[in-house]
Amino acid sequence: MRLLFFGDVVGRPGRRALAALLPRLAAREEIDFVIANCENASAGKGIDPRSAEELHEAGVDVLTSGNHIWQNRDIIPYMRERGQLLRPLNFPPGIPGIGWTVQKARHSDTRVAVLNLIGRVFMAPVDCPFRAAEQALAEIGREARVVLVDMHAEATSEKVAMGRFLDGKVSVVIGSHTHIQTADEAVLPGGTAYLTDAGMCGPQDSVLGVRTDRVVERFLTQMPVRFEVAGGPVLVQGAVIEVDATSGRALGVWRLRERVDV
Repeated sequence: MRLLFFGDVVGRPGRRALAALLPRLAAREEIDFVIANCENASAGKGIDPRSAEELHEAGVDVLTSGNHIWQNRDIIPYMRERGQLLRPLNFPPGIPGIGWTVQKARHSDTRVAVLNLIGRVFMAPVDCPFRAAEQALAEIGREARVVLVDMHAEATSEKVAMGRFLDGKVSVVIGSHTHIQTADEAVLPGGTAYLTDAGMCGPQDSVLGVRTDRVVERFLTQMPVRFEVAGGPVLVQGAVIEVDATSGRALGVWRLRERVDV
């Protein structure tokens, strides 16, 4: 079977580009299951229920997130109602939402587990993502052979370590958060597909999806500047992963990078 993962979706341009490309891409690559990081899907920071529904209607099966998930507080009741929007599992206990889910693939009876983690290096203090992953996998057990992990983290070293730590235990470890796609895709010795960062679905002529002039002004002045999502052509980035549905082992991983005019 084939999984499709989209990097951080940035604002309306990212949502529209994903929706425009996904039907053609899913048919061409014979995709069975779609995951997207929605961390920046609403106005470039966080996500609201309308944007989440828009992405689901476009064909995304599960949405992952990260440190901006609480930016729009109205997402909390939505998360309680829908089990397809995740927040990082290793956030403090007792908060709303879930950190992993198991969903059925669209073209078969294969069940896919998606696990959302967040890093601790250069980021706000949270619980240990490594121990959280171990506990989640014990709970998932035989419920799903195919398991994808979104490691939302800043440090390359932490993502690489997670990939090695989970090699042979999950099907895929793929990074998000930096908006810059890396070129280190590989199937690790234990059969886990790995990519340090999937990139973003956001405006190409920008700084990480944000208007260049606003970002440069902030660097030059060190004053607060209101960031805005840039316009123009959109880069849709992510990865396609082929997995043996019986064993859960990855057979291959390919980077996705397509330009879409919206």
